[in-house]
Amino acid sequence: MILTRNKLIGSVWILLFSLGSCGNVSQPSGPPTTTPAPVTESAPAETTPEVTLETTQSEAPETIAVAEGDIWSQLRQADTHYYVLMRHAIAPGTGDPSNFQLDDCSTQRNLSQEGIAQAQRTGDAFKENMVAVQKVLSSEWCRCLDTGTAMDVAPVEPFPALNSFFSDRSQEPERTAAVREFMINNRDEPGVTVLITHFVNVGAIAGSSVASGEIVVMEVNEQNEPEVIATIEPF
Repeated sequence: MILTRNKLIGSVWILLFSLGSCGNVSQPSGPPTTTPAPVTESAPAETTPEVTLETTQSEAPETIAVAEGDIWSQLRQADTHYYVLMRHAIAPGTGDPSNFQLDDCSTQRNLSQEGIAQAQRTGDAFKENMVAVQKVLSSEWCRCLDTGTAMDVAPVEPFPALNSFFSDRSQEPERTAAVREFMINNRDEPGVTVLITHFVNVGAIAGSSVASGEIVVMEVNEQNEPEVIATIEPF
């Protein structure tokens, strides 16, 4: 076939146009290089919940540790006088037998083996937290004296003002006043005194009910009034 000059030129242009079009069609094959982008974006979405969970789990124990450890730190430093008002350890029953005699433990409601173990755990807590107890004052009831002995943090001294008035509520005002007066008179001497007494006595002095072995920590405030600053659950 013989092509004229014009037809030859036209054919060349058609050929060049076709080659150019083929090159343009091949260019879109490049985008696969951008396909990792969705993977990169989805990665943070997977890791974010894990980071949030770890943060929540790590913060909670720290908060609890501070709350539990703060009062022990205060007692350990004892920059003022702290009074550890404690109900005697576990002694099954209520009140005392009708033949109760103060000088005869066999006539009283006494600590069980569980109560003795509880008192020992309480004493261990004071030792582990390095709290130096100056003295342990106790009701003259055997279950209170035995609680102090089992704690083994300081010599136990009877303190009649801590004696129970469960069977005679008329004795409450005098005994409560005597304990509060003791606290006020010793407020300026830094240290820790443990006061072991009974359910009714703790309620009258601190204004709160307590379980066996539970502790109420008190100090005398600027108004010269004994006040509760913390409680420690039974061990």
